[in-house]
Amino acid sequence: MFCSRCGAALVEGAGFCPACGTPVPASVAVVASPIASAPSPFPSSAPAAYAPVGAPLPVPFSLMAPYAGFWLRFVAYVIDAIIIGIVALPLVVVLAVMTGLTATLAAVAGGGEHPDPNALFATTGFVFFLLLLFPLIIGGEWLYFAWMESSTWQATLGKKALGLIVTDMEGRRLTFGRATGRFFSKIVTGFIPLGIGYIMAGFTEKKQALHDFIVGTLVLRKT
Repeated sequence: MFCSRCGAALVEGAGFCPACGTPVPASVAVVASPIASAPSPFPSSAPAAYAPVGAPLPVPFSLMAPYAGFWLRFVAYVIDAIIIGIVALPLVVVLAVMTGLTATLAAVAGGGEHPDPNALFATTGFVFFLLLLFPLIIGGEWLYFAWMESSTWQATLGKKALGLIVTDMEGRRLTFGRATGRFFSKIVTGFIPLGIGYIMAGFTEKKQALHDFIVGTLVLRKT
């Protein structure tokens, strides 16, 4: 309620206007407080994030996207494998030279008409090569998948190229820990015969592979 003379806001129960002193008629003396009558800072169409405490929040936008099926995920993985291979090949060559593997191969190749293949596996260079190669490959893939799927992209380069993102069951961005769990859960998926653990992404309700079930993740296709 406002003063009829100067337009100043009237305080509840006031008998006079605080600005100009004009008497306030008794019929309008009882008015809503300034706080109660103040307009809401949020528009009437404000999102449900501003809803009262305890009210259900809206479904995250990412969950409105369709689930990504098996073939889309397969193509994304092929793209990632090619990218990893291109980066890893020079490192493998350098590692082979550093561990003496190239010298070992040359010695075996020049060992006569019928070289003993067991000689290759008995060499120190080959053993060192394997001991260093596998940790580097596993560690590199782990950092690549876990870091990128927990980044703001929520996707590896292969998934990004196809418009896919990885989320938790509520459509939220993964933490690095959960993305790490998703990567190593693929080991369990790989133990399932005939690749069924991966093929599950083609026929389960939310297109989840076995490792998605293990850690509670989804792969969505952005529209």
